[in-house]
Amino acid sequence: MKGSIHEVVAILKREIARWKVPAVSVVAERSRDPFQILVSTILSLRTKDETTEAASRRLFSLARTPRAMLRLDRRALRDAIYPVCFYRNKTLRLKEIARVLIADYGGRVPDDIDELLKLKGVGRKTANLVVTLGFGKPGICVDTHVHRIANRLGYVRTRTPEETETALRQVLPKPYWTVINDLLVTYGQNLCRPVSPWCSRCRLSRLCDRAGVTTSR
Repeated sequence: MKGSIHEVVAILKREIARWKVPAVSVVAERSRDPFQILVSTILSLRTKDETTEAASRRLFSLARTPRAMLRLDRRALRDAIYPVCFYRNKTLRLKEIARVLIADYGGRVPDDIDELLKLKGVGRKTANLVVTLGFGKPGICVDTHVHRIANRLGYVRTRTPEETETALRQVLPKPYWTVINDLLVTYGQNLCRPVSPWCSRCRLSRLCDRAGVTTSR
């Protein structure tokens, strides 16, 4: 990377102001409830943000707690989250998570990444979002956008999102840990696309190594 991370973050903050933040962050802005953040993150997997946001609103109008989720009729839950991707599987997954939270955690979402990873269907991305957005604890959420752009910039040299999380924990200043996901996901959805990114419009172009970019606009 040809510039400092401080400069990159400052530019990203200015640039993403014109776009909508990810759906899970919208849920977190409305309610810092860890359970709602956990549920909306699960709904968001492989699903467009507008679909996730609408499904979250419908579901939380029916059930906002693990106990309410467990009491909710399975068909009502399924209909509320349709058409998120894998909505049938996610219906079963949410029921199971609600059951485990009640049985093993007193109906509360754990604030520890390792404990969250014990919940079926919860990976590191989801666990990090819950601890950062729901509990205000330090964590770095790495999805495909964060992994891709961090490598394109040349800030890290990694092969998987898991490796990127480990690398970022070593080099990224802690004040940026909780914001890097919103910054890079929003930028990746709107401009630094996986295929043929808009390099001609990118305010980071002079700072970017463009690693792995073969075609751009």
